[in-house]
Amino acid sequence: MAFVETEIHGQTMVVRLNRPERLNALSTVIRQGMAEAFSEFRDNDGLEVAILTGTGRGFCAGEDMKESVERGGVGSPDDDLDDPFADGTLQKPVIAAVNGFAMGGGFMLVERTDLRVAVKGALFEISEAKRWLLGGYNHGFVANLPYPVAMEMAFGFRFTAERFHELGFVNRLVEPDELMPTAMEMADHLLSLPPASRVNTLYMMRQMRPTVSPPHERLAAALHEHGCLEDRMESRRAFAEKRKPEFKGWNDPADRYRMPTLESVMAGGD
Repeated sequence: MAFVETEIHGQTMVVRLNRPERLNALSTVIRQGMAEAFSEFRDNDGLEVAILTGTGRGFCAGEDMKESVERGGVGSPDDDLDDPFADGTLQKPVIAAVNGFAMGGGFMLVERTDLRVAVKGALFEISEAKRWLLGGYNHGFVANLPYPVAMEMAFGFRFTAERFHELGFVNRLVEPDELMPTAMEMADHLLSLPPASRVNTLYMMRQMRPTVSPPHERLAAALHEHGCLEDRMESRRAFAEKRKPEFKGWNDPADRYRMPTLESVMAGGD
């Protein structure tokens, strides 16, 4: 059994995450399978549109916490995978067909796609505030969402597919048996366009997406280190062990009030 399955329907490739017992979490085998699938999609001139979906109750649960605890490190290992979807170099449209939970890194997969279809009742969450020392500050900004909604996302509140549809983050809201047919209809529409129009429009739209400024990215990098780094691993151990985490907060309690500033990080970079 492949942990990432692919199907070819004419000029459309379906990429299906297939480890339902782990809610398709971003384990090493899932990330490797995605890299292979999207590299094939990129390199095959006969393929023009991809649909990304999952098997079972989850689209993708994000970081594989059990694997992180076993490895003794946070996040994904630096294995230098060639995944054009993950690194943003893919110049072909990708449609998300969200069949269930899209959490943390799974939410970020949806975020990278160009069009989104979700089943009613699917749940979304940016989990960074629960697992790191800085919440998902940039996601609502990139999605052009209002400040209080972006704040809600940054602090790890959950969103239903229904609410995301109302906010414009999801294009189509459907019953489960309509998910793949609706995604295929969207792919067929893209394929009905003049090829240059499809390619050029995708390129132009991506150029217009909001991006966080370099100074704010430097501040974010500093804030990712501002606190007790061991709390990051503690959050993962507690999740894997199904218990309440015991966070330290800061190595020195006074650090709570010694915040890095835009001025300090820019001066440090000169």
